[in-house]
Amino acid sequence: MFERTLFAEEHEIFRRSVAHFIDEHIVPHHPRWEKEGQVSREVWHEAGQHGLLCPTIPEQYGGAGTDFLFSVVILEELARAGTMGPGFSLHSDIVAPYLLHYGSEYLKATWLPKMAAGEAIGAIAMTEPSAGSDLQNIRTTARRDGDEFIVSGQKVFITNGQLCDIVIAVCKTDPDAGASGTSLILVETDRPGFERGRNLDKIGWKAQDTSELFFDNVHVPVSNLVGESGRGFIQLMEQLPQERLLQAIRAVATVEAALEWTVEYTSERKAFGQSISNFQNTRFTLADVKSKTVMLRVFVDRCIQMHLEGKLDAVDAAITKLLSSEMLCELLDDCLQLFGGYGYMWEYPIARAWADARMSRIAGGTCEIMREIIGRSLVGKI
Repeated sequence: MFERTLFAEEHEIFRRSVAHFIDEHIVPHHPRWEKEGQVSREVWHEAGQHGLLCPTIPEQYGGAGTDFLFSVVILEELARAGTMGPGFSLHSDIVAPYLLHYGSEYLKATWLPKMAAGEAIGAIAMTEPSAGSDLQNIRTTARRDGDEFIVSGQKVFITNGQLCDIVIAVCKTDPDAGASGTSLILVETDRPGFERGRNLDKIGWKAQDTSELFFDNVHVPVSNLVGESGRGFIQLMEQLPQERLLQAIRAVATVEAALEWTVEYTSERKAFGQSISNFQNTRFTLADVKSKTVMLRVFVDRCIQMHLEGKLDAVDAAITKLLSSEMLCELLDDCLQLFGGYGYMWEYPIARAWADARMSRIAGGTCEIMREIIGRSLVGKI
């Protein structure tokens, strides 16, 4: 049996606490949330009370001041339970770090404690109808007018979009300066001119609200600038490795869970007078899934360790995101096939995991962009 070496006893104690929270506060409600298209705000408050939000944020800003492995534990347990509806990871491990690393003392003191408590939900708005992976070509603008920015534009596919209280919007503060004209602006969602569009009807991730957002001359104070004006693109590039690593962490935990579900199902399901697991095809398929999953686990854990040491660069992150997302889709398809017709039924976790998995090849940068990043790193070295 492959033994992981990343975690200390304190992480495993926390893991048991997280698993208990998920079983008690998330699993019973998740089917209803899938039908409603979003989770309740109550679960955000409960998660904050139990320390599941912003664990790596320093105590002075309301977090627990833990290492990144606590975030890993939360993400893995949500994936293993097949309950990815609550957008906790984006809130805690993507939005909050932008404020922590680049925000002013005012922004950090104002919003991070509320985010850690589940009183304020965060989102980040990058993608636009005409700009996905190509962030340099965004059209949303933030025009300086005295002590304010006036934000205008449209965003799409925004996780936590229906529930969020704050949005870090990627804007052009100098439309003629290319990437150097990009800035990050925090927009409170109760400001006049901000409007939520429809809650998008997705193939998977049914319980997670994903929205269009509209900014119609939204006035925000200059103090809402996150970091320095014109350095937004650089800030995005600095934080994307962690976002892509999060995708890989989720992927391998999901495959490990799917393998357990499949072994259990094929051991109990009978066909032609015997368990499906007795057929050589089943055993060979399970052997392939197990072998590839272990290899993926070793690599992802190594990338986690590199990230903890501050050594995970953009290319390494692209590699782990590319491999994990493509293997996730492949291996879940292999597992689902062994369920036969039941694997296509939404009541089975393998069906929901399979539908959710397809997003991984798109979110956080498409696999084609990952290949471009990796390929460019090789130019001149072959």
